[in-house]
Amino acid sequence: MKALITGISGFAGSHLAEYLLSRGDVEVIGTFRSPSRLESLGALQQNVQLIKCELTDAESVNRLIRQTQPDLIFHLAAQSFVPTSLHAPAETLVNNLVGQLNILEAVRHLEVDCKIQIACSSEEYGKVHPNESPIKENNPFRPLNPYAVSKIAQDYLGYQYHQSYGLNIVRTRAFHHTGPRREECYVTSNFAKQIALIEEGLRPPHVYVGNLSAVRDFTDVRDIVRAYWLSLESGVPGEVYNISSGTSITIEEMLQTLLSKANVHVDIHIDAKRLRPSDVDVVLGDSSLFRSVTGWVPEISFEQSMEDLLNYWRGMIRQQKSAGGDC
Repeated sequence: MKALITGISGFAGSHLAEYLLSRGDVEVIGTFRSPSRLESLGALQQNVQLIKCELTDAESVNRLIRQTQPDLIFHLAAQSFVPTSLHAPAETLVNNLVGQLNILEAVRHLEVDCKIQIACSSEEYGKVHPNESPIKENNPFRPLNPYAVSKIAQDYLGYQYHQSYGLNIVRTRAFHHTGPRREECYVTSNFAKQIALIEEGLRPPHVYVGNLSAVRDFTDVRDIVRAYWLSLESGVPGEVYNISSGTSITIEEMLQTLLSKANVHVDIHIDAKRLRPSDVDVVLGDSSLFRSVTGWVPEISFEQSMEDLLNYWRGMIRQQKSAGGDC
């Protein structure tokens, strides 16, 4: 069985590749944009077929699908950082929507018989009223940033191509996920890196934060990618599924969890630059539909996720420090 992962060098993409390879029955192919991002794959690079592809170029995508003839497509590639979408909305919309459109068109015109998972996002729900929590799949969309808008477009495009052309598409709306290899621009990883730098004596004992009162639903990325696999193994084509832990904590509680594992004392400072112009107060997902269809349950605790994430940054910083690089 051949599985194509778009954005294999990204956070979820690298973990999905690792999971698929661990199964022993899947040949893994992955697309990437920049060779500099491939370091996230580490030794996995030796066991996957890597193809440089600009997904917004229709001919490149046609060539990719024609050559690889995948049985499974996990479409993870996207501009997924919310602050970037606020500064570059046009680029975010074009990148995320046109890239997916080219994949679906290629599969349709080349008549490739494959299953497609589209990685959508809980950001689509946006502003959620107190009486709507935990969030079900039928909750209204009230997006608060261009990234969320782009994901709604991807979501509905997947639905339309299933309905109009019969493509075997399952959409998943993953809530916040974290764990080792998370990019430092995301809040859990940013805090973990700051703590690791302080532990190494590379910066003063001050952790800079944004909105600590926001409530979020975190799942370990290793549980998320297992859910992506199950969505194609057991999910119903045309359906959409929330993937979430079903529990929530404040960002302050997340920070305190990380600090409980640190070997230094730090002061916490609010940085106005880290505050968004609009933010969602509470994000708590209801993944009961997905669990009932697939049998999926999260297996990695939040405590373990935070410990693994902090240890990841400790290792990265010591490695960069010993190599004389910029931490």
